[in-house]
Amino acid sequence: MSPVSHNTGNENEITIHTKIDRVGVARIDSPLTFSNFVDDTPYPFFLDNEFLGGLNSKPRKLSFELAGPRKKIYFDPPKTRCAIVTCGGLCPGINDVIRSIVMEAAHGYGVAGVLGIRYGLQGFIPKYKHEVVELTPDSVSQIHQFGGTVLGSSRGPQNPEEVVDALERLNVSCLFMIGGDGTLKAANAVSQEAQRRGMRLSVIGVPKTIDNDINFISRSFGFETAVQKASEAIQCAHTEALGSPCGIGIVKLMGRESGFIAAHATISIKEANFVLIPETRFSLHGKGGLLPALEDRLRKRGHAVIVVAEGAGQHLMQETAGTDASGNPILADISHYLIEEIKSYFSKIEMKVTLKYIDPSYIIRSVPANADDRVYCGLLGQSAVHAAMAGKTEMVVAKLMDRYVHLPLSLVTARRKKLNIASSYWRSVLESTGQQATLSGMLPGDFYSDEKTE
Repeated sequence: MSPVSHNTGNENEITIHTKIDRVGVARIDSPLTFSNFVDDTPYPFFLDNEFLGGLNSKPRKLSFELAGPRKKIYFDPPKTRCAIVTCGGLCPGINDVIRSIVMEAAHGYGVAGVLGIRYGLQGFIPKYKHEVVELTPDSVSQIHQFGGTVLGSSRGPQNPEEVVDALERLNVSCLFMIGGDGTLKAANAVSQEAQRRGMRLSVIGVPKTIDNDINFISRSFGFETAVQKASEAIQCAHTEALGSPCGIGIVKLMGRESGFIAAHATISIKEANFVLIPETRFSLHGKGGLLPALEDRLRKRGHAVIVVAEGAGQHLMQETAGTDASGNPILADISHYLIEEIKSYFSKIEMKVTLKYIDPSYIIRSVPANADDRVYCGLLGQSAVHAAMAGKTEMVVAKLMDRYVHLPLSLVTARRKKLNIASSYWRSVLESTGQQATLSGMLPGDFYSDEKTE
């Protein structure tokens, strides 16, 4: 079912489907001993076009199922086997989610077992020969102290028919897929194949993207940790820039299509003077260009810090051909392009600068989650188990405006979330950097331009 469809008549009148599918009617009493169970009555939220993707200019009410334990469950715990798979790039908090799922499934419900699928979707495919591991409370008790994923990961699609074949062989009833947009689309395909076969399989996604770019997800886990570490890198760049006359620090951060980490870290540390994100185009030369603005900054203050998201400035460079294993376009390297352009510009005007470049991306991706993200990951894992045992499927658990909810897979994969450069949030970023007077993305013709630099 499409998450968004237009009604007849008014073309701006839309319907967003929020109903959660289930594999069958829940008739078994929950083994949980507490009494604050949640029912399936949809809970109303009033959402603006930030969540609706610009489809409506006015806030509207949408209702979602709240996450949490149900009084009646579908799967009989002693006969239920679960599996967990982690896909895509690393992100702080993956191990915390794994641990939470295993602990809740084992201690809360007493399931027959939880399997760990090694190295992403490859782990389901016999030709890769990856072993399947048994996950127990003892084996996962300390994994939250480490970054990465104890299960390993991989990129790239696998045949959903082969994945379901493996799930049938393993006698799995509940599958937890931790990953980003591509993983969640794969989860939908796996669920559809299982339904085609008449297989009672609950497929629950836990959204994982360090870029915070999944539709309808207020904040993805690991984002707070990423911002914290990114802020430390910006502070280091600022220190380096202060250490030399006309010092320039450049920090490259994650963000292929969305600049949330760059923007949030910039607001956090307030030491960046320019921030470049994928949602805005910019010029290097001429009136309103980055390089003249950088020159002006150096002449007045003697130092500058530039924060650039990895997907920024692609319009300035020759397009690269092809996609990576996950189907994402291969990006040209904006950081090294900027470095060469900066060196060339200041060489021509005979102004000596000292440039230091920091790319903390792989460090940020690999660190353990901070306290806030650990709390978030723990609640996501518990909510995922509650949903699966109740027989919910083709959905993700997520936090929406401080409530944990169930969202259909079709809704969260409908588009990539992007930073709204017409928002007060982006204005706050520009005010923090001081670039808003001449370099604002909301001022056509200044700095942000549709023209490629010669």
